[in-house]
Amino acid sequence: MNFNKSKFFENIRTIWSSVTKNKAVKAISGRKAVKGARITYGVVWNLILLFFIISLLGIGFAGGVGAGYFASLVKDEPIRSYESMKKDIYNYEENTEVYFANNVYLGQLRSDLQREEVQLKDVSKYLIDAVIATEDQYFYEHDGVVPKSLLRAIVQDVTNSPVQTGGSTLTQQLIKNQILTSEVSFDRKAKEILIALRLERFFNKDEILEAYLNVIPYGRNSSGRNIAGVQTAAQGIFGVDAKDLNLAQAAYIAGIPQNPYTYTPFSNKGGKLKENLEPGLTRMKTVLSRMLSGGFITQKQHDEALAYDIKANFVPAKESPMESYPWLTAEVEKRAAIILAGILAEKDGYEEKDLEADTELNDYYLAVADKNLRQNGYKVYTTIDKDVYDKMQEVVKNFKYYGPDLTEKKKDLETGEYVKVIEPEETASFLLENKTGRIISFVGGRDFEREQTNHALGSTRPNGSTMKPLLAYAPAMELGKVQPGSVIADVPVKYPQFGGWAPNNVDNDFDGLMSARHALKMSRNIPAIKTYINNMDQQIPYLEKMGFTSLVKEDYGAPALAIGGMTKGVSVEENVNAYATFANEGKFIDAYMIEKIVTKDGEVVFEHEVQPVDVFSPQTAFLTIDMMRDVISGGTGAAVNNYLKFNADWAGKTGTSQKYEDIWFVATNPNVTFGTWLGYDTPKSVAKNAHGLNYSRRNIMLWAEQMNGVYEVKPELVAPSERFKMPGGIVKRSYCGLSGLVPSALCSEAGLVESDYFNANYVPTKVDDNLVKGKYIAVDGKAYRVPDSAPKEFVQEGIMIKKEFLEANDLKDTNAIEKLLPDSSRWKNLVVTETEDLKDNGSSPSQVAGVKISSGNLTWTKHAHNDVIGYRIYTAANHTTDFRKIASVPSTKDLRYQIGNSVAAYYVTAVDVAGNETPMSQSLIVKNGDYQSEKPVDVTPPPIDGDDGDDGDDSDGGDDNDNGNGNDNGSGNGNGNNNNENGISNGRGKNGKGI
Repeated sequence: MNFNKSKFFENIRTIWSSVTKNKAVKAISGRKAVKGARITYGVVWNLILLFFIISLLGIGFAGGVGAGYFASLVKDEPIRSYESMKKDIYNYEENTEVYFANNVYLGQLRSDLQREEVQLKDVSKYLIDAVIATEDQYFYEHDGVVPKSLLRAIVQDVTNSPVQTGGSTLTQQLIKNQILTSEVSFDRKAKEILIALRLERFFNKDEILEAYLNVIPYGRNSSGRNIAGVQTAAQGIFGVDAKDLNLAQAAYIAGIPQNPYTYTPFSNKGGKLKENLEPGLTRMKTVLSRMLSGGFITQKQHDEALAYDIKANFVPAKESPMESYPWLTAEVEKRAAIILAGILAEKDGYEEKDLEADTELNDYYLAVADKNLRQNGYKVYTTIDKDVYDKMQEVVKNFKYYGPDLTEKKKDLETGEYVKVIEPEETASFLLENKTGRIISFVGGRDFEREQTNHALGSTRPNGSTMKPLLAYAPAMELGKVQPGSVIADVPVKYPQFGGWAPNNVDNDFDGLMSARHALKMSRNIPAIKTYINNMDQQIPYLEKMGFTSLVKEDYGAPALAIGGMTKGVSVEENVNAYATFANEGKFIDAYMIEKIVTKDGEVVFEHEVQPVDVFSPQTAFLTIDMMRDVISGGTGAAVNNYLKFNADWAGKTGTSQKYEDIWFVATNPNVTFGTWLGYDTPKSVAKNAHGLNYSRRNIMLWAEQMNGVYEVKPELVAPSERFKMPGGIVKRSYCGLSGLVPSALCSEAGLVESDYFNANYVPTKVDDNLVKGKYIAVDGKAYRVPDSAPKEFVQEGIMIKKEFLEANDLKDTNAIEKLLPDSSRWKNLVVTETEDLKDNGSSPSQVAGVKISSGNLTWTKHAHNDVIGYRIYTAANHTTDFRKIASVPSTKDLRYQIGNSVAAYYVTAVDVAGNETPMSQSLIVKNGDYQSEKPVDVTPPPIDGDDGDDGDDSDGGDDNDNGNGNDNGSGNGNGNNNNENGISNGRGKNGKGI
């Protein structure tokens, strides 16, 4: 406002002159009146002048106070440079995009806002006009601030006016969103004005408008996620790009920013359409009206836009990546944040060990990395194959053989009361590419909405017998302590050094001597524990090299670790990853999911590099693979052959933890390694049988069904044609199945020679010396040492195990040959005598029952006395009663004697360990053919040929010498000697006495 002082005073004089010259005034006042008027004029004039001066001073004072107050409000605001403001207004906090393998788009990571940048040239003209008409009609005219709009807004704010027309320009709104905060205060408003004026000096209108259109919130999209920026709004609300919005759509979107969560058409519940869409539609009409009044559109365009069916063109509700792939997106977020945190820390001079040692420091960098990941618009490329991942989830969802749901009592954190929770049997699986370590796919569980725990990657459980190759056998082979042909006794053991621990097998039984190969094939616990327990300190580092990170202090001194008895357990990922070491010729390659991370400008900030770790020699790796082939070909994992629909060179291992709480199966072929787990969230026993299948078979079936599914979509991935290749340095050698040593002549005679692969450096060189030929008597399949009283005719000779070997292998308490030896048909020529002698029951055997002749064979029934060691057969020719002994049959042989068709009479007697025989008078006589005698049959005992002299007492080594003679009178004598280490022992022959 410009004030003209001279003109002002001139106007006052003119008015006064008119008043004084008025005839009415003159008539009334006269000279005195004129004089009084002049005096009054002087006073009024002076008062007006004084008021004017005071007003000027007031205005100046107020202006000075206002300027001073404004200055005080912005005194802490720095003078922002062009670069600083450019960085702020173009910081759009774009969302990170995630890709499956082969650049297949997955979606955007979770963030507070979903946003996608767009250039102004790619925005519909309708939308630009709608925004300007609605938010800032003087945008292209002002310098960042509109004074009258600002004053109007201040007055409305001071007077609490119910109608708020707003006073912020687009420039100010941009500053509020990108540089300042949304705080309602004069301080913030003053800074906003100052920065707006400065911003308009550095940036043209199009630059400011483009930035504005990329940052303003637009409510929610059809997935229920918060969105910002017009491109994200156009895609999320109408499913089109910002450049393709029509007038009605543009007007709807332009109206949203005034009250985003009132005007947005979608709810936060999965992006469903709101029931009441009227607020948004009414706002759209307001925008169209302003566009019409502002001259942006014609009446015809206005009317056509109102007639447009906006409701019919909203995007249908759709799942977000988090809803479609919850376990995957959560894992990508976690792993990408860890990678970025390491990069940030490294830039600041920290190393990985620093983060591991300082929890607060690690948390700080993770927080910064997480924020950057959600705001900086990275592109994260993963190793996950979409087709394989989808197929595995489908198989797990449709599997029909899960165990029953169980009830668990859990404490409610809010009420403190225990409530019943239904827990279904859960599962997890993990598929890994061996040579690269790429995680191809995984299954985190059956239902993310019920339980968010990632059972494959984030949960640890004891791995049962799948630990045996990893910790017991492979490390022992690498150390040269064991080879596949090493013989280990599966017998009861007790370890005083571990509190008297007495481990058992899963079937509570023991199978005796067996090779390490057979022990792994049949998953026997005792051999694995024995293999591990002697070299615990040397073997556990191998497990650490294979990526086990969940071991705790208590695990290091626990022998049960060899069979998977872990304090915390291991994840499915780490367990499967370790098995891939064998497929990689002994090199551990850490599994990874993030292939690379790229900025929105195309800069690669991270790219994975494979770094193999030497764990085992190629020879150990192959031998372990070859042993695990047997598990699948005929061992505890053989059931997989019934379900798998394709062929590959598989090697694997089953596993069951204590109380059947965790069921595992892991297998590898030359290309991939795959493992599955079954169990409950809260550890509890799975059903031993469900749907007619035992627990292990159900898990193997689930493993096979997933592999079959993967084969359908990626056959070349899981069914390579090549087999595991045998490296140099491996030879095939024979060994004695009793000891694992070089076979001796007796070992060969006993039929105990076996063969297997060996590391050439650890082939056995010592010849087995644990066998000796010796004599024994046998009853009911049990062998006994020969007592002096035992008739020589029933003493047998066989290959026997030295007692020193039995004692060294804790076998002295074994009660039966079948118990000690793993396969009685292969070990039939080997004799192990009982530790206690056969006792005489104190009476002579009674009549032998069931004696009969059929088809030329004399047969009888086993005697009831348990001290009978054999049977004697007597015969008398036709027309005679002169019975004589024709055969002696040990009780271990078939109870039969071939007599042919000769006409004769027979009877059978039983002989016990003391030499007592069934009395002839009690014996049953049977006849063959038309036997006749010249006189009645006399059952008086006939004269008996004298027996050969019995051996001297048995001992290890030496030659048995016996001789004897007898005559028909019934007299006989014998003597024998047996040389042993201590000298010569003599036995006195037994004399038959005839009557």
